[in-house]
Amino acid sequence: MKRTTLLGGAVVLVAAGAALAWTLTQRPPAGAPRAAAAAAGAAVTVTTVPARREDFALELGATGTVSALNRVEIHPQISAAIDRVHIREGQSVSTGDLLFTLDSRAAQVRVAQAQAQLQRDLATLADAERQLARSRDLLRQNFVSQSAVDTNLSQVEAQQAVVAADRAAIQAARVDLGYARIVAPSPGRVGAIAVYAGSYVTPASPALVTITQLDPIAVSFPVPQRHIGALLASLKSGTGRVSAQLPDAKAPLTGTLQFVDSAVDANSGTVQVKAQFANPQQQLWPGAYADVKLAVGSLPGAILVPQAAIIQGAKAKSVYVVGADGKAQLREVEVIASAGDVAAVGGVQAGERIIVDGKQNLRPGAAVVEQAVPAAGAASRPAQRVAAASEPRP
Repeated sequence: MKRTTLLGGAVVLVAAGAALAWTLTQRPPAGAPRAAAAAAGAAVTVTTVPARREDFALELGATGTVSALNRVEIHPQISAAIDRVHIREGQSVSTGDLLFTLDSRAAQVRVAQAQAQLQRDLATLADAERQLARSRDLLRQNFVSQSAVDTNLSQVEAQQAVVAADRAAIQAARVDLGYARIVAPSPGRVGAIAVYAGSYVTPASPALVTITQLDPIAVSFPVPQRHIGALLASLKSGTGRVSAQLPDAKAPLTGTLQFVDSAVDANSGTVQVKAQFANPQQQLWPGAYADVKLAVGSLPGAILVPQAAIIQGAKAKSVYVVGADGKAQLREVEVIASAGDVAAVGGVQAGERIIVDGKQNLRPGAAVVEQAVPAAGAASRPAQRVAAASEPRP
C-alpha cells in the first residue's frame, strides 16, 4: 500500500513538471509584444506631429570669450615719488579723472630755471640787436665796413635761435610738470593698485594700475570659414545681430557684429569674429565664456520636423509618415539645416503627420494609432540656430 502511494505521487510530479516546461517554451520573449503585434498586423500606438512650413532662422552657434575693448596700463612718464593716490581699487573712472599725483617740486624748479634762462638770453638778444643797429648807422657814414655789419647780424640771428631753444625748454619743463598729474586716458574700472603714497616710481617701473573698459565690451568667437561671405555681408549692411548667453544668466544679451578677422586659422579652419555689446550692468566680464549666436540668414518657407523623428540609416536619413490609409510610410528626407530639436528637411510636405515616438516598433505598411505630442513637448518649439564649430571650454 505504501509503495503504491509513493508511485502515484511520483507520477503526479512528473506530470506537473512536463506541464510547466511546455508553458515556458510557449511563452513569447520579454519585450516582444509590440513587435509581435506589429508583425501580426495589429495597430501600433505612436505619437505624431504635423510637418509645418515656417521661415527658419539660420544662426551660427559658438563659444565666445569676453574681452575688453580697451585695457590701459598706467605708467609714470617721469621719475618721482607718489605724493597722493586719488582712486580706490575696483572704482569706475571717466576720461580725465585724477588717478595719482607725483611730487612736482623738481619739475617746478626746472620750469623756473628755463624761464630765467629765457630772460637772460632775451637781454643778450636785445643788446645784439642794438649793436646791429649802430653798426648799420656807422656803415652809412662809412665809419665801419660791411663785414662788421654782417658779423653783428650773425650774432643777432644766433641769439634768436638761443631764445627759441629757451622757449622750447620751457615747454618741455611744463610737460614734465604736467606729468606730475596722472589722469585716466579712458573710462573703465580700476584694477589692483601697485603703489602707495611715498613710493618712488620711474618710467621703467611696473604699471601703477590697469584701467579696463567694461561698457561697451566685446565677445570674440570662431566661425567656420564657409560662412565668411555671410559674415562680411552682415558686417557691411550693419545687420549682424549677435546674442550672448552666460551660463547663469536668465536672458541673453544682444550686440552687433563689429569685426571679422582678415585671415583664416589654418589649424582649425575658422575665422575669428568680434561683436560689441552694451554692458551697463557689467554682466559680461573679461575672460568669461559665453554661448554666442550669430544670425546669418533664413530659409523662407522651410518644412520643419522634430529632430527626434529622423532615423539615421546606413546611406540616408528618413522619417515615418502616417499615410492616408492610417499606415506607416518610410520616407527618405534631406536635412537642409538643423537646430536644437527641430530640422528643416526636404522630402515631406507641410501638414503630413510625422511619427516621433513609437517608430522603433514600426515597419513600412504597419497600421498605427496616433497620439499627438503634448504642446509643451520639444517638437513644438521653433528652431532658431544651426550649430557651428565652437571652442572647447577649459
